[in-house]
Amino acid sequence: MGALIFDFDGVIADSETIANAVLAETVTDLGHATTLDQALARYCGKRWGDVIAEIERAIGKPVPDDFSGSLKQATLERFRTDLQEVSGAGAFIRRFADIPRCIASSSSIDRLQLCLSILGFGAEFEGRVFSADMVARGKPHPDIFLLAAERLGAKPAECLVIEDSAGGIKAATAAGMTTIGLCAASHIRDGHDAALRDAGAVHLANSWAEVERLALQFFKA
Repeated sequence: MGALIFDFDGVIADSETIANAVLAETVTDLGHATTLDQALARYCGKRWGDVIAEIERAIGKPVPDDFSGSLKQATLERFRTDLQEVSGAGAFIRRFADIPRCIASSSSIDRLQLCLSILGFGAEFEGRVFSADMVARGKPHPDIFLLAAERLGAKPAECLVIEDSAGGIKAATAAGMTTIGLCAASHIRDGHDAALRDAGAVHLANSWAEVERLALQFFKA
């Protein structure tokens, strides 16, 4: 039957714009004026250690000791009031309820669980939420996708992955899975589709309706 593996931020949850808006505000408060678009261009999709290093270069000093914790709390508070699904995600999840599925994300488990609760998707993925915290190497390494396939009892070649980041596409490709690069969330900017294609995306989609058509073809094959 195969399996569906979803990234989360920017795929199911339209969270990247919110998270990067909070990040831009925080970096601005540290003395380096930063817009949302600048935060998306500089930090979105990067590993957290690289983000910290980039911010420290911009502000010319180390970030405060409580930077990561304070930013996380501010982001979660904003999620509680503003978070929405990427348009069409819920309908797609319900449409393919008979296909084994999971989430494989770079976000922490507590953040994922909170966002799933806010969006009302907790029951849809109960026991099948995998974080990069669970593996030795995060994206763009394939570890989290290989873990997800193992837990779902699926061979990598039978897995269809929906991702919105170049690092995620590289990771899923390295795992031997078929990838759809989704450009449907509010943080997507010009050139994002080309970046996903260059990263190895087998398919590109601008909406969940397009993903549905591709998924129907994949699971009929």
